[in-house]
Amino acid sequence: MATQIVIAQTTIDDEEKAQALALGPVEARLAACAHIDAPFTAVYRWKGQIETAKEWRISFKTTTERLAELEAWVAQQHPYEVPEWITLPVTGGSDAYLAWVVEETATA
Repeated sequence: MATQIVIAQTTIDDEEKAQALALGPVEARLAACAHIDAPFTAVYRWKGQIETAKEWRISFKTTTERLAELEAWVAQQHPYEVPEWITLPVTGGSDAYLAWVVEETATA
């Protein structure tokens, strides 16, 4: 079962927007849950310049079946020109938790 579970991540520079980006997919059953990490400092190159920003990371727990819809939802709602979108395969975990992710992202 672990191979069908993924963690998808994005970042954003506003705490209220982070909460909205986390809540929407859970309400829509695109993700079983979303974690918002404490703010951190991001250092990156953008359009030839070194930038720094305070950002919040949002980690979604979802299934490979729901991943494309989650990605589309985040892309539509995210204000960044090029938002971070990274997916990480889950290679193990408690059977009960992994089953819960599958159950909570199931379509009706």
